[in-house]
Amino acid sequence: MLKSGETRGIKISQGAYRALADAEVLPDWLTAAARTAWGIDLHGQPPGDHLLIRCESVHGFGKATYELNLGCNYDCEHCYLGLKTFDGLGWPERERLLEAIRDAGVLWLQLTGGEPMVDRLFAAVHTKAYELGMMVEILTNGSRLANPKMLDLLTTYRPSKMSLSVYGATAETYDGLTRRPGSFRKFMRGLSAAHEAGLQLDLSLIITNRNAHELHLMRQLAERFGLRHREYANMSPTIHGGAESLPSQSPQFLSKRAPFTGCDAGHTSFHVDPFGRASICKIGRDPNIDLVREGPQGLQRLGGISDDLLRRQGGCTGCTLQSTCGTCMPLVQLYRKAKAPLATYCQYQEPREEVPQ
Repeated sequence: MLKSGETRGIKISQGAYRALADAEVLPDWLTAAARTAWGIDLHGQPPGDHLLIRCESVHGFGKATYELNLGCNYDCEHCYLGLKTFDGLGWPERERLLEAIRDAGVLWLQLTGGEPMVDRLFAAVHTKAYELGMMVEILTNGSRLANPKMLDLLTTYRPSKMSLSVYGATAETYDGLTRRPGSFRKFMRGLSAAHEAGLQLDLSLIITNRNAHELHLMRQLAERFGLRHREYANMSPTIHGGAESLPSQSPQFLSKRAPFTGCDAGHTSFHVDPFGRASICKIGRDPNIDLVREGPQGLQRLGGISDDLLRRQGGCTGCTLQSTCGTCMPLVQLYRKAKAPLATYCQYQEPREEVPQ
């Protein structure tokens, strides 16, 4: 059991879950647990007024990311989207898409883009996902968070978390990276407004060759607001295999990736693009499934797709360093398409002969 906008949950048995559907009032064990976890008093309340009981799903997917659009109000040098567009589904299709995501079993839904909050249907998507009982996480640049209508939406339907990207600690550096004058001012206003509203926030510090000299100030910014933060310095090619994002990388801050030993992509999680095409993740976008047309049943093919995409192929077949390699195969394919230097994604420094499959 989860409550939107809260970080704590309550674990219950399957028997207790099923008994709630027939309860006329919330049982004492639940009201006591809710008081402990969230400080709310539900004693004597009927379940329908406070509790959304979702049907069990046979599909076994717990997490998904939904990319509302590929557009943005920034034009960042390091952006992995490449050419930015605002195309996407209309509302009837998006509503069916969200219901299919719910029926797949998804409880944790990440809304992303592009910049999701500039999407014309962001408010409708966020509200619908909330009403379907999904814990919504939003990845955003924070530029729209000081807008009164946006704040009203997010405080009425509180997301489980919002992750704000940080591109610098001064207007000169921040605006230079986003290539949008005034963007730092909008970010700081948005961050302050969201923090004051008590929204669950954390920060993603994006380190490039343009802002690396301000990393200590970016860390201090997170500390000033008392927010957790993560640091990202490894830039990837664009989703189309373009190399234009790679020159923004700051070599001295590159981190060694942890060995890739597999992931749940396509098995318990999936990604959906602006046109409702479901794939194993944001990187491995093909093959994909038309989730609007096929519904959650189509997702059952993702496991096989994932196994094929993650299998070492081409020059990686038979590599003796596979056990310590930190780059998954779909990302390797993007680096190859971008003709990136081998050293940016491989432990070997020299090209190797392709091994027939």
